[in-house]
Amino acid sequence: MVRANGAVSLRELARVVQTSEVTVRRDVRALEAEGLLDRRHGGAVLPGGFTRESGFPQKSHLATAEKTAIADVAATLVEEGEAIVVGAGTTTQELARRLARVPGLTVVTNSLLVAQALAHANRVEVVMTGGTLRGSNYALVGSGAEQSLQGLRVSRAFLSGSGLTAERGLSTSNMLSASVDRALVQAAAEVVVLADHTKLGTDTMFQTVPTDVITRLVTDEPPAHDERAATELQALADQGVQIAVAGTGAAPHGGEQLPPGRPRRDLPLPGQRGRLPGGQFRGGPGGPGGPLGGEVLAPERPVRVADMRRR
Repeated sequence: MVRANGAVSLRELARVVQTSEVTVRRDVRALEAEGLLDRRHGGAVLPGGFTRESGFPQKSHLATAEKTAIADVAATLVEEGEAIVVGAGTTTQELARRLARVPGLTVVTNSLLVAQALAHANRVEVVMTGGTLRGSNYALVGSGAEQSLQGLRVSRAFLSGSGLTAERGLSTSNMLSASVDRALVQAAAEVVVLADHTKLGTDTMFQTVPTDVITRLVTDEPPAHDERAATELQALADQGVQIAVAGTGAAPHGGEQLPPGRPRRDLPLPGQRGRLPGGQFRGGPGGPGGPLGGEVLAPERPVRVADMRRR
């Protein structure tokens, strides 16, 4: 499956071979020891390290249910008449399909797939950047794409990537894609990152969005055994990132089944801080004596786009 798709999630492997994720994880570990694949957070990929990036056909088969649920939640953040930017990626493509129903929307994108999803939407204006086509992900990159974004100002940017950590923020394996994503961020008042649990704790070569510039993360609930993802979510919340967790409709550990797009309210975060309505979590510099469980919630943090420009 990894050879065919380039990457695969543990959840998908467990479903296909009809066994537990614990068993799959043990087998994946053995295959890694033989040099046949590399383990990644929540899944496995072909060997290649930091510089390898799967193409669109491979990415489109990875964590499909999670991406659908994330897109459902992210679409609720977009209001009628807004102007937004949407970056390239399979998760943002899912988001675009839902944005076709938002009247009066203006979407600026460098993704052919996002533009295609919105091509026949009534009352949705699509503005594409210039640039050079990067065939592996159907995105426009290069100086032409970056120059077309100069002077642009929109309310939100929706971005995906190859990895997300609290230490470095969002990252990707391709330098040209990272540069365009940074230009998209500079055009937006708020930055929303769409990343499924397989990307949490994964660090790739080129940083696109530092953690302190990310306003909100929309993700899915990590498996119960995935302490690394839960810890990473808590670290992101502690740095002021608002986190919305989408349910996939499955109940992998015997829990309540939730329809796709409905935020979960029961994510077990180590040292959990206060919760916000709608399955969102906000972290901050809390301490004993705070209003919720001894923790003080941080005030909402403004996006510091100007700081990023200076960097």
